[in-house]
Amino acid sequence: MAPPTVRTISRYLLRQHVAPLGFALAALTSLMLIQQVAKQLSSLLGKGLPTSVIAEVFLLSVPFIVAVTLPMAVLVAVLHVFTRLAADNEITALQAGGVSVGRVIAPALAGAAAIALLSFLWNDQLLPRTNHQLRTLQMDIQRKKPSLALKEQVINEVVAGQFFLRAARIDGSANTLKDVTIYDLADAERRRIITADSGRMAYSGGGRDLYLTLQDGDIEEVSRTDPTQFNRTFFNTNRMRVAGVANTFQPTTTDTYKSDREMSTCEMQEQVDAARRDVESAAGDARLVIDNDLRRLAGLAPLPPRTSPPAARDPKRPGPYCRALARLAGWLLPAEAGAQTPRPAPRGAPQAPTPHPHPPLPPPPHPGSRPLPPPSSAGGVAPITPPYVTATLITPGAGVSEQQRLHAARERAAAYEVEIQKKYAIAVACLVFALVGAPIALRFQRGGVGLVLGVSVAVFTIYYIGLIGGEELGDRLILSPFFAMWTPNVIFATAGLFGLWRIRKPGNSPHGGDWSDLLPGWVAAAWNHR
Repeated sequence: MAPPTVRTISRYLLRQHVAPLGFALAALTSLMLIQQVAKQLSSLLGKGLPTSVIAEVFLLSVPFIVAVTLPMAVLVAVLHVFTRLAADNEITALQAGGVSVGRVIAPALAGAAAIALLSFLWNDQLLPRTNHQLRTLQMDIQRKKPSLALKEQVINEVVAGQFFLRAARIDGSANTLKDVTIYDLADAERRRIITADSGRMAYSGGGRDLYLTLQDGDIEEVSRTDPTQFNRTFFNTNRMRVAGVANTFQPTTTDTYKSDREMSTCEMQEQVDAARRDVESAAGDARLVIDNDLRRLAGLAPLPPRTSPPAARDPKRPGPYCRALARLAGWLLPAEAGAQTPRPAPRGAPQAPTPHPHPPLPPPPHPGSRPLPPPSSAGGVAPITPPYVTATLITPGAGVSEQQRLHAARERAAAYEVEIQKKYAIAVACLVFALVGAPIALRFQRGGVGLVLGVSVAVFTIYYIGLIGGEELGDRLILSPFFAMWTPNVIFATAGLFGLWRIRKPGNSPHGGDWSDLLPGWVAAAWNHR
């Protein structure tokens, strides 16, 4: 157990991180949420959606934003706290009391490790569910037609493929129209063109139906079956109702489809196992196609269709994490009702005869060919003698479809594996950012807010560009999923360990350095005498 003094210092250092961490997380999340609101609000308002639906869209966006901003908040908090502690000479006082730099940084790294665990559970359990709800909600919003917005001098599609309207002048405040032309294609047998000098429009409750009152015009009708029939009707006032110009929002209650970002790690691991089984099956089928073509050239009978070995059909046993989650779900959730096992028949009761399946009938022979000889007694297929061989060439492009299947199965497995590794990598980034931020803050303790902002922006930009680029390379099978997602973490962790080693060396202990230490000599001199 650590001495009381060390435990007190650890608690003190951890308490110093709480407020900056909360403030940085709230500020960064709010900033990105405002960006989302500014990007999507105009399109959502144009749909005529209820306020509760619009609020739900942005509320469901918060978990995704937090998954990105939580590692960023850890870096900002670590930079701010250690810069302030070093500037106030508290780090110097701790070192004078015999506390090493590594011991000062250890509580921050322990707290970052705890946040990393929380981040992984957030990304693995909460985030997929909210992503699924958000995608379903966005699909429902896309299916809702917006309220009708008519433009002047343009043929407006009022009802898709059925009703079109053009007006020379449209007064939105008075809902009046001038020089109106309507193309009514709703009737499959007749086409109508309605023209009017003026008109007035009104909407029903909810804006679902459009009512038109047209003045001084005519209606021209042409029969599609008999083009010689033409009717023209003049009117002083013509009232029309156009139904379905907009519809109400109807949320989806059940949606079983899930993309990779809507699945937990355990669900994606099942998909990876299934994709790997497809890879094995496609590879075996490709070899079988080539082998059969070679056997045909050699005058041998083709091999029977390949059956997957039991090991390929059995699902892979889940890992400890998935087993622990399944056990926890069994404790918290009610048990599912299982099917009753039929009781065995009492001894001595008559047994129903077991039907013996008939062997499958052989396929009918091709016209003009002889039947194949029976299988050999050894269990294989007896070779066909030359009199039974027909002229057969190797199949053009044999194995191409199997190779495509193989490539598609590998890409599918890689996509899920990349997403799994990304969940782990983003969570561990909390610990990596703390390891990077602490040596920088202790080395350049007079950097102030400029140091915090500059280093944070640089680290965020490099890290997430590397993450996005690695995801693209992993999905294209150029890099393995592990290296594609973990390379940014390895690079920054190496830089952090190097910085920690530098400040622990004699002569490199925390001092009053600032941004000028990063500049060349002549630039630093100009900076100090500014």
